[in-house]
Amino acid sequence: MNLNKVILVGRLTRDPEIKSLPSGQGVCSFGLATGRFFVDKSGQKQQQTEFHNIVMFGRLAEIASQYLTKGSLTLIEGRLRTRNWQDAQGNQKYRTEIVAERMQLGPKSAGKVVPAEGEARQGRPAEKPAEGLPQKEEIPVIEEGDDQIDVKDIPF
Repeated sequence: MNLNKVILVGRLTRDPEIKSLPSGQGVCSFGLATGRFFVDKSGQKQQQTEFHNIVMFGRLAEIASQYLTKGSLTLIEGRLRTRNWQDAQGNQKYRTEIVAERMQLGPKSAGKVVPAEGEARQGRPAEKPAEGLPQKEEIPVIEEGDDQIDVKDIPF
């Protein structure tokens, strides 16, 4: 049995770029950063960040380009793919990327802008200030090694 499955939760490192393939199908790409917290041998808390290349096709690409922006929190589910090609100088190049099959948008944060219905600007919906959102939305961080997590300590 074989399995090629990736699930990432992270923040966009740049705004999504959408293009059209010769077939007319949309393709969207962006970077996603994920972080990991750990305690090193000296007892110091450390953070390690990984950067991922994300590619989406079709309707999913259109939705991502419309609603995601740099800094957005999102969940991506997909598969790993490594492409290779030769550049103009004849050097072999490789790029590993996640081909997204599912996406879940993260929470809206205070002060962010939300699309206004029926308005568009440069391929994206027009924006208006978000109303009625809490000033600060806390998301619990569960670290490796946390054996006991008390549900009452997590703000909902």
